[in-house]
Amino acid sequence: MVRRGAAIAALLSPAQASAHAGEQSFVLLLPTGYYAAGGVAAVALTALLVALMPGRGGAVFSTRSLGRSARVRGRLLTSCVACAGLMVLIGIGMAGTQDPTRNALPLVIWTLLWIGLVVVQGVAGDMWRWINPWDGPVAIARAAGIRPVARLPSRLGHLPALAGLMAVTAFLLTDPAPAAPERLARIALGWWSAHFAGALVFGRRWLIRAEPLGCLFRCYAALAPFGKRHGGWRVGLPGWQVLTRGAPSLSLALFIIALLATGSFDGLYETFWWLGLTGINHLDHPGRSAVVAPNLAGLLAAVPMLAAVCGMAVWLGLRLAGQGGFIQAFRALAPALLPIAFAYHVAHYLPVFLVDAQHAAIALNDPLARGANLLGLEGARVTTGFFNRLPSVRLIWLAQGAVIVAGHAAGILLSHAIALRLAGDPRRAVAAQAPLALLMVAYTLFGLWLLAAPRGG
Repeated sequence: MVRRGAAIAALLSPAQASAHAGEQSFVLLLPTGYYAAGGVAAVALTALLVALMPGRGGAVFSTRSLGRSARVRGRLLTSCVACAGLMVLIGIGMAGTQDPTRNALPLVIWTLLWIGLVVVQGVAGDMWRWINPWDGPVAIARAAGIRPVARLPSRLGHLPALAGLMAVTAFLLTDPAPAAPERLARIALGWWSAHFAGALVFGRRWLIRAEPLGCLFRCYAALAPFGKRHGGWRVGLPGWQVLTRGAPSLSLALFIIALLATGSFDGLYETFWWLGLTGINHLDHPGRSAVVAPNLAGLLAAVPMLAAVCGMAVWLGLRLAGQGGFIQAFRALAPALLPIAFAYHVAHYLPVFLVDAQHAAIALNDPLARGANLLGLEGARVTTGFFNRLPSVRLIWLAQGAVIVAGHAAGILLSHAIALRLAGDPRRAVAAQAPLALLMVAYTLFGLWLLAAPRGG
């Protein structure tokens, strides 16, 4: 039965990926029940151990010094180089081949940036600050005498970034052709121009609170095991840097919840369950353009729904602990969802990254299609053979499942450390965290189900 499932999965695997991060590469039909049960049990056991050793939850996030950190200059220069690279890619998108599996622009944006850089941020720290395409050009404009003429209202917080995140996700998940090179090039140019203008008018605060990609990358960078503190490099369990910062603003807390909500919906909207809910026959799918409205409605509903569920869990926890301060607790506990959102991102996009990273490398090897061999990959071909063999399919699934389980376990440990700081008493911290921990255990099952769910998108 296992071999039959793997064979079916191989038959359902496309020869080429869609060249954007909105779809997975194969339908997983392995017997995943035992794996899912084990994963849920592991997360539940983590929650149980935290409850039995309530006073030691925060100790796991202790760090070790790696020595003093030297100041590295050149960030504005690398930003200018990144901006120039983006403009070259935009030109390639407009004038190059319109095959999204061969044009470098969609492959860089949806594969190397949207998928790959998020992983780099969560593992190595904030690389975005070195390659964002605005800081350098804005510094040049400042040197030329251009100064901000308005102040971004502080009451808006990160709401502009939240709106931008929803716009990017809506484009990715509901647009009929988000990887069409020429169209994507125009959108990318408009996006860069709009945020460049915003930074000129409102100052760099615009890039901190209104530009969603930077906000997203900084959130995930807080999970990196390596980081600077008190002038030196330190290493610790992923998430320790979250504990060194104060509670985020309410708008940033909502942004963090939106990262998890949109990532979850990204995994849900192509499942047979969702298609059935929207009245679509998965055996006769009418195409992406026919499901724009229900997918957009589902995406917009996902964020307030998850915020309400998380809010209820926090409120119940405070009631059990006999404490108040709901807004403060909601803000403080929201970053505990970051490991889960990061895990979903990695697990969900792993199959498509394995294929589209090959397309990206080949496209960058000869970006102008003039016979260049910049990366020494002349004659290289894309392979999807790892989707055709049971051992590699099982390995992909186990990697995805392990990331999901690890992310939820880290979320439980992080939420307990935060609750311990809020409550000041180990037993109250356990009580305050209990409903949120139960939600994370249930979300583990949901995430593993999403990985294995048949798709018809």
